[in-house]
Amino acid sequence: MDEAAALAVRERLRALLIAESRAGARRAAGEPLAEVALAPGRINLIGEHVDYNDGWVLPMAIDRHVAVALAPRADRRLVVHAASLGLLAVLDLDDLRPAAETVWHAPVAGVAWALREAGLAVHGAELLIESDLPAGAGLSSSAALELAVARALVHAAGAAWDSLAMALACVRAERRFTGVPCGVMDQVASACGRPGHALLLDCRTLAIAPVPLPADAAFVVMDSGVRRALAGGAYAERRASCERTLAAMRVLRPGLAALRDADEDLLRRVRPSLDETTARRAAHVLAELPRPAAYVAALVAGDLRAAGALLDASQRSLAELYEVSCPELDALCALARSLPGCHGARLTGAGFGGCAIALVERGRLADVRRALAERPALADPAAFEDFEGCASGGARLVSD
Repeated sequence: MDEAAALAVRERLRALLIAESRAGARRAAGEPLAEVALAPGRINLIGEHVDYNDGWVLPMAIDRHVAVALAPRADRRLVVHAASLGLLAVLDLDDLRPAAETVWHAPVAGVAWALREAGLAVHGAELLIESDLPAGAGLSSSAALELAVARALVHAAGAAWDSLAMALACVRAERRFTGVPCGVMDQVASACGRPGHALLLDCRTLAIAPVPLPADAAFVVMDSGVRRALAGGAYAERRASCERTLAAMRVLRPGLAALRDADEDLLRRVRPSLDETTARRAAHVLAELPRPAAYVAALVAGDLRAAGALLDASQRSLAELYEVSCPELDALCALARSLPGCHGARLTGAGFGGCAIALVERGRLADVRRALAERPALADPAAFEDFEGCASGGARLVSD
């Protein structure tokens, strides 16, 4: 399929997604608003598990989305429909609180709470959710849901949309209502994505530098089919290990703000006070911190070989030091690397399952995808899916 045909297919799918959301909201509560809110998922090209260490990351919003159609209600309830999943939730806007256990609609409740905390007049509404973004695949489906809901509710309130401020509101929502001590990357990518670009994000200052993507580079997203839940403890434990390292380093350097400010010499000095697992995880963070800037330099220079080598180094570190890969992701990355035209591969997102990405020469894209489909390196080949991740704009309203 050539680029024009692929674009036409994506546009048809996008139109269907929007139409289904609008029709569902109409069925639920009458005519919806004129617009549907759309928010993209993301892949992170490099810079993994450094966002909560004040580091730099390089996410790219992709052209798979969560769509939310909104129809106003006269009462103080949000009635949330996920029709394709057969799910329904009713939320009282005057009694929003985290559930004792994680529930599917927690991101919606959290966003409504965060917007009210920020002083926005959140009104009752029917919300109909549709998505072509797989959940639990490491593509930030929860952040996309949060930003789509936020975009719809802000529009319904007649308030101005501030992409970065709304991203941070959604971060607060996720931390409080889903129990995930997330960084800022996913929500910022979904809110602030830019077509044709990745975003070099400084997670300390929140400065965002758009990075144009080379025309001859393509990113293949490879879904292992392994699903994971970040609230299950493994993600939080990785964060805790970074905090233990930081506490040990502050004994020698009291003003240290985050692992971003440390170096390998300081890690060597505190290593005797750390257990081996904690020390390995800190070593990954320190090695990963400079990779986004190096990756940007390689992309700007058009050096796909150097960019791919950085992906491979990141994957080794994530698998061996941070221990967030899995056999399926390791196998997919190894298979992709073996194919002509692929320059490197790594997991994307927090890990523990989900997706990997491969950096591929655009002229070899069809060959690489064909080879992946013929030889999926998984125990369950039927679980495998791949697609080209194309850079998308951030959360927005759409009318068609």
